[in-house]
Amino acid sequence: MELRGKPTAAGRAKATRTTPPDPARERPSPPQPPEPPESAPSAPSVHSAASVHSAPSVHSAQPGEPSPPTPRARFLRRLSRTLLAALVTAAVVVPVSAAARPRIPAPTPAALAPPTTATLDKAYMANRANAAEASRMAAAHGDRTRAAVDRAMAAPSRRFLSFDGRGQGLAVEVLGDLAHADRVAVLVPGSDTTLETYGRFRAGAAALQDRLNSLDHRHGTHGSTSRPHTAVIAWLGYETPGTVSTTVLTTGRAEDAAPPLKGFIRELRGVVGEKAHVSLLCHSYGTVVCGRAARGLDVDDIALIGSPGTGADSVSALRTSARIWAARGADDWIVNVPHVHADLFGTTVGFGADPVSPAFGAHVFAAGTGGHSDYFKPGSVSLDNLARIVLGDTSEVTRA
Repeated sequence: MELRGKPTAAGRAKATRTTPPDPARERPSPPQPPEPPESAPSAPSVHSAASVHSAPSVHSAQPGEPSPPTPRARFLRRLSRTLLAALVTAAVVVPVSAAARPRIPAPTPAALAPPTTATLDKAYMANRANAAEASRMAAAHGDRTRAAVDRAMAAPSRRFLSFDGRGQGLAVEVLGDLAHADRVAVLVPGSDTTLETYGRFRAGAAALQDRLNSLDHRHGTHGSTSRPHTAVIAWLGYETPGTVSTTVLTTGRAEDAAPPLKGFIRELRGVVGEKAHVSLLCHSYGTVVCGRAARGLDVDDIALIGSPGTGADSVSALRTSARIWAARGADDWIVNVPHVHADLFGTTVGFGADPVSPAFGAHVFAAGTGGHSDYFKPGSVSLDNLARIVLGDTSEVTRA
């Protein structure tokens, strides 16, 4: 048995004088730890940092023998890395962007009772006055863009059920005669909808109202000679997430928005009555909001357009008696969004099942060749079908 100890200085000197170094007899280097397998991810894998709901186990290795990753495992690892990168980027970019723009001063919203047919004009007038004051305060603050937006909303022709110029802003606007409407559409927008971008959202609502009017003039619904009375409501009633942000990947903003949307529909029924046909048209992240609000909601139809998912796995999981419609344009980039749920660091990321998939169970209608922002484009197939849904002409809706 060889005993190895630390050589003394004299011993080292003697060895140096008497024996030349022999590479063959040099002590071998201690063994290095093995390199990790090539398939091991450098970022936290979905098995440690994220757990995917309803997914089968990725590994089925024999004891002591690692199995190669399946295609699904590789996909989930890529998804995990992508989500991590997005979260880190947004965590840096969003706070810096917000800090670069100070909050714009604005008056508190007008304090109004729930509207009735008799008080609608009073509500419209009060909210126009609030928008005018918000415009003056924004101008004094030096924000000419917001001042111009608020000033346009204070025009005598505008009809707001509510207005809040604080922060990124909230507004609920009526197009048409709500007091006499028996067909009402409520539009719920997606990400990056603020007072500054409200004009784009309103343009879609106006296009729908124009299409409803043109169909009304041609003939009444269901072959009747009587014309329905229609109104469209642009509901910017929640703080929408930014497209490049952590919030757009989660249901947090939708969960915050669901109670106000439910409350608004209750108030709307107080104006139009129980017999009116009310349709909820939800776009992009707005479909997540509608998915959270759907349970027990007193509406007749819910249309999910350009949806990343609703957070529900099927129509039945929405727990609503409303008819559920879904559509996606042929050129909509949302098709590339993975339809998964993942728990990432205690936060649910992703919105689950694709509403246009057969398994979801919605009535899927044609949306033409348009992109993500084209569902309310004048002359489009999707706009025509949405108008038919609002009017209750479901037999006229073209299916995908």
